[in-house]
Amino acid sequence: MTAFIIRRLLYTVPIVVGVLLVTFVLFTLVGGDISYQIAGRDADAETIAEIRREYGFDKPRFIGEAGERLNSQFFDHFKNALTFDFGYDLNREKITERIWRGVGPSLALTVPMFIGTLVISISLSLFVAFVRGSIWDVTLVVICVAGMSIPYLSFIIFGQYFFAYQLDWFPIFFVPDQSIWVSVALPVLIGIAAGLGNSLRFYRTVMLDEMRCDYVRTAFAKGLSTRTVLFKHVLKNAMIPILTNVVLSIPYLILGSLLLERFFGIPGLGDMMIQAINARDFFVLNAMTFMMSLLIVVFTLLTDICYAWVDPRVSLE
Repeated sequence: MTAFIIRRLLYTVPIVVGVLLVTFVLFTLVGGDISYQIAGRDADAETIAEIRREYGFDKPRFIGEAGERLNSQFFDHFKNALTFDFGYDLNREKITERIWRGVGPSLALTVPMFIGTLVISISLSLFVAFVRGSIWDVTLVVICVAGMSIPYLSFIIFGQYFFAYQLDWFPIFFVPDQSIWVSVALPVLIGIAAGLGNSLRFYRTVMLDEMRCDYVRTAFAKGLSTRTVLFKHVLKNAMIPILTNVVLSIPYLILGSLLLERFFGIPGLGDMMIQAINARDFFVLNAMTFMMSLLIVVFTLLTDICYAWVDPRVSLE
């Protein structure tokens, strides 16, 4: 396994370099010099020159002059990303500090939402796979398809209007003076309701594939209880597709939920991303893009390692 992990880590090097190259092209070459946007319309030439010098826009794009080949925007981009020093945003605030402040609210929202959706969808998928073809199975499938057809925004608007405004069970907007769990309770419920249909359909298909296997009929023929067959045998053998879906979803948890954070005013990473897009803050977008790609690479490696952990037939060598 050690050789496999080392080999996969080496594979990540060209991937990370490729991501850095793409982000440099998008946010530096294509985005262009945004000194005028930072300084404002009425800024004089001296102010523009000072801003270009502060953000490094006065340096050569790829290769510096003789004796200072590495003194360029391209190498600064790589160095800052690899050292996690993303500099300052358009408001002169350190991007790394903003990211650390946003991680907590984002995780407070997405982790309960993720765990709730996972537990409910897997439990219900085992049930409907066991009673496949019955009225319960058909009803849940119809509800899932209907839930998948409703736009995510409709869940948010309905939840805010009915549960927060009409019934006054939850705050409509983020309340800084109260515990964060008070503000994220309704968004978590909305996220579970909106994501349950798609997750249940996926896990139902996985469980049905396992329920049709011969070992399930053999287990029932030997007199094993339904709970033992479903949770000890079917669920265990369905762990590979479940792990793939679960582990690869973790990076998105860290970056938060864009719509929920925006509509409920939760100061997380998702809300920070939307603010950066609206303000054309390429520095923040560049940092978040790099962090996202790095998390995906790391958790893809963890997914492969987990395969061997849950299924002895999988070899990493």
